[in-house]
Amino acid sequence: MGESNFIDYVKICCQSGNGGAGSHHFHRSKINPKGGPDGGDGGKGGDIVLVGNSQLWTLLHLKYRKHIKADHGAAGGQSHSTGKSGENILLEVPLGTVAKDAETMEVLFEITDDGEQKVLVPGGRGGLGNSHFATSTNQSPQYAQPGEKGSERWIVLELKVLADVGLVGFPNAGKSTLLSVVSAAKPEIADYPFTTLVPNLGVVKYRDYRSFIIADIPGIIEGAHEGKGLGHRFLKHIERNAVLLLLIPADSEDHRKEYETLVNELSEFNKELAMKDRIVAISKCEMLDDELKQEIKKEMEGVKIHFFSSVAQQGLVELKDILWNALESNS
Repeated sequence: MGESNFIDYVKICCQSGNGGAGSHHFHRSKINPKGGPDGGDGGKGGDIVLVGNSQLWTLLHLKYRKHIKADHGAAGGQSHSTGKSGENILLEVPLGTVAKDAETMEVLFEITDDGEQKVLVPGGRGGLGNSHFATSTNQSPQYAQPGEKGSERWIVLELKVLADVGLVGFPNAGKSTLLSVVSAAKPEIADYPFTTLVPNLGVVKYRDYRSFIIADIPGIIEGAHEGKGLGHRFLKHIERNAVLLLLIPADSEDHRKEYETLVNELSEFNKELAMKDRIVAISKCEMLDDELKQEIKKEMEGVKIHFFSSVAQQGLVELKDILWNALESNS
């Protein structure tokens, strides 16, 4: 998934279809030249509908569809025939897509399941034909209802990545390397800040054919909750993770400060993030001997930590066990 292809925010104008007008037709035949009203109802206007698709990972396909318009319903006909309904517009979106009103930013709903359908903008109702308005005192009503107008609404769609475990850490903490080792994902890896500019997902195979999804979230910097660096753009993706794995590299100048900064950034962005189950792991431990590990444990007193090395393949099985147990306790 290239940087230019990962789109997690779009703003679109959605216009549903108008309802068709009811008919004010009267039945006429040789046998009955002055028959009663037989006007049919108008068809319903087309809806704009969001559909969850588990095979999509980005909103890129909607980036250039700024105006989306559904068909109008057809007018009713004679012999009580109902007009054809306008065709609905189905917009497929990735799981984790949140729909908001663009003016108020009110959350309308979110799509979390494959195949789930929710109406974003409903079409107008069709008008009633004149046959609905016949009474004992007015047996030949000359009017029928017009169709209801459709709605036009600006909508914001935001994607929040759905994953079981979210990798959180400063740039170069070793998140991409870990993901590439424990899953089939192939994120870009290099020794410079912000190599990861988009969330990368990987499926981690576990014991007895079980598995879980892990997301490599772009690196946090101090002040990310204020929008610095990649800031708000990617902190939101962590909201969907059941468990957070905080990575602190073994070569950090101050492990405790780095840990506290990560926790603070999460808490400042969303208080609920600080309450999520989190596991703290020291990456790149191939450069540590037992004495250095003890020093880090002392520095991180009160925080349970796990040492691992993606490069040397050390502690990975134990780390997967810890993650799985945390996910099980959350289910």
